Amino acid sequence: MYDYDVVIAGAGVTGCSVARFLSRYELKVCVLDKEEDVCSGTSKANSAIVHAGFDAKTGSKKAAFNVAGSRMMEDLSKKLDIPYRRNGSMVVCFDEAGRAGLIDLRERGIANGVEGLTVVGGDEARQMEPALSPDVKYALIAPTGAIICPFELTLALAENAADNGTEFKFLTKITGITPEEGFFRIETDRGEITSRFFVNAAGVYSGDIHNMAGTDRIGIIPRKGDYILMDREAGEFVSHTIFQLPGAYGKGVLVTPTVHGNLLAGPTAVDVEDKELTATTAEELNEVLTKAMSSVPGLPTKLTITSFAGLRANLEGSDDFIVGERQDVPGFFDAAGIESPGLSAAPAIGVFLSNEIARKAGAPRRENWKAERKGIVRPSELSDEERTELIRKEPAYGRIVCRCENVTEGEILDAIHRKPGAVSMDGIKRRVRAGMGRCQAGFCTPVTVSLLARELGIKESEVCKNRPGSELITGDLEDRI
Repeated sequence: MYDYDVVIAGAGVTGCSVARFLSRYELKVCVLDKEEDVCSGTSKANSAIVHAGFDAKTGSKKAAFNVAGSRMMEDLSKKLDIPYRRNGSMVVCFDEAGRAGLIDLRERGIANGVEGLTVVGGDEARQMEPALSPDVKYALIAPTGAIICPFELTLALAENAADNGTEFKFLTKITGITPEEGFFRIETDRGEITSRFFVNAAGVYSGDIHNMAGTDRIGIIPRKGDYILMDREAGEFVSHTIFQLPGAYGKGVLVTPTVHGNLLAGPTAVDVEDKELTATTAEELNEVLTKAMSSVPGLPTKLTITSFAGLRANLEGSDDFIVGERQDVPGFFDAAGIESPGLSAAPAIGVFLSNEIARKAGAPRRENWKAERKGIVRPSELSDEERTELIRKEPAYGRIVCRCENVTEGEILDAIHRKPGAVSMDGIKRRVRAGMGRCQAGFCTPVTVSLLARELGIKESEVCKNRPGSELITGDLEDRI
């Protein structure tokens, strides 16, 4: 007898999407991740874009899953209670030769099933976006492009899956996979787990996981991208997501508003060997600024509050995703090489793989499946009357912890006690944005550390930024007062 029907490697947006849609079926599912929380790898650092789907090659898995996922996202955001805004995308070029490239993108997008694509002249584009450079000659307009919060999407998928019975095991690294007759033996640094089916959604580690079983081999090259994030004061600088005509390494540097009111510029595209290399460099950040300002020259760089880098899982020798059951290992399903537009494609990948696994398992639909999830209450978004009543019932919602983002103690407590809940400072940050504002956690860190320690029953010196080894302080805060 096996421990689970399905084990999923990776608690990023793809793995959590597969888990959420698998929870529709009568299956025992477990998600494993080597980090302390969901959304700790590729999914935590990206452009937060729901791509329209005009860029991927027609007939590719990227194109199919991108367009299908984009169409799902608005309804999914309502069911999962997360912010989503269809702000539209704009791809610009700077010379007459670029117009042909934009027309090619439009025709490709139409073939992929993207609606409403048009190519306009530079003057018309500037009427829509006054901050655009006078050097912009033409622009492709994609009204179905959108923005979303990648943290909240991933967390909501995980919480909804957990609410329907999915288990999550963190700080659990897979070290080996042995296919047996009808099931898998999965070795981890915390012991052996058995499962009928296995899903590889391990991001930049999906090549390592894939190569643990069977004879087929794939390689993943981490592609690092640096970003610059500007304060909410800059959030209305542009309304569309502004791309430049794509090059060999992808969609290039973009400028976009975020659903939380900030302004984001990036990413670069640098292939690296280290799958944990997320440090920014001055050279790469300067590249972001130079390229971004060629599209929008008045970029308010003085309002920059932080920079960060993310890693995309670039599949060696291919420009497509690997999604589906392996021929050499029955029961082993890959979601490998999920780089951009992976965030956009995740819901559709989740539906596809969950249906394939359920069909092969002969699993019926769960009669009492819960399709909806309610997000954390944000007092700052309530009316005065609603906020007063909330604080009357629970005074913790009246105590501000993060001044920049107006995050209350009540929100942080909710973030900790959810399932799966926050166990680190980054976990709190991604759930309620404490520490994401202008001061970058300069004010709220001590109180957040104390709340985590109190609620988790640990010492302040044991509270980590993320994984064990990233403890913030030595000794107890009480000893320093």
